[in-house]
Amino acid sequence: MALPLPPGLTPPEIAFMCEMELVTIIPRQRLEGLELLGGPLKPLNPPQRASIPLWLALLLKRQRRANIIPPPWLSPHSLAAILKFETEDSPVAFSPPPRLPPLPPSTTVPLSSPFLPSSTADAAADALPYHWLELGSMLLEAAPDDFDDADEVRKLLRGLREARMAKLRQSVEVLDAGGGFKMNGVGGMELGEARSFITGVVDGLRKIGKSREEARKERDRENGYSPSQDYDDDEMDMR
Repeated sequence: MALPLPPGLTPPEIAFMCEMELVTIIPRQRLEGLELLGGPLKPLNPPQRASIPLWLALLLKRQRRANIIPPPWLSPHSLAAILKFETEDSPVAFSPPPRLPPLPPSTTVPLSSPFLPSSTADAAADALPYHWLELGSMLLEAAPDDFDDADEVRKLLRGLREARMAKLRQSVEVLDAGGGFKMNGVGGMELGEARSFITGVVDGLRKIGKSREEARKERDRENGYSPSQDYDDDEMDMR
């Protein structure tokens, strides 16, 4: 008997979607063009840079046929600046995501991750894309030699993850007062990891609210009060 699937995407599924992100590579040897589901891939000619899906870049890196250029936001300087914003400048809100590029005149459908150039060599250096956490982990695992300081990048990514997850947990506390909180700038893997405790808090608050309502109705019945009395009073006032 199959077990029911958890709601939403699981971390492995989020990582699978992240592999469609475009990254920039420098090919080491000439490769013919490919016909992919996402569109045709132009021939790769070293030392010309090219933007290809992450899954293909990781494959070529493992085969020693290409080097991966980390996106600008994965540099130690950029990560340190974003971490400072998260912990000192904005201890409550998350750092803003990258700005959306203008739509081509030939389409009216807005683009979204992973079909945005938010992880290529021309990406913004001061904003974390939607798949920042899983993409950074994959690049550090498969191509640590392509980073100037892989250990420092890994350390800063760990600090960013801890700081942002702490923000998520603190933000859930406002739900107890019947309020809400913005999740602008939260990444895909962060949502996948936080979904369990967020939905648990929401379900717990729903049960508490239901029990309080039942207790109030029980007290009203014990005191001889009936909800229909309010309706009868309103009818008398209208007459």
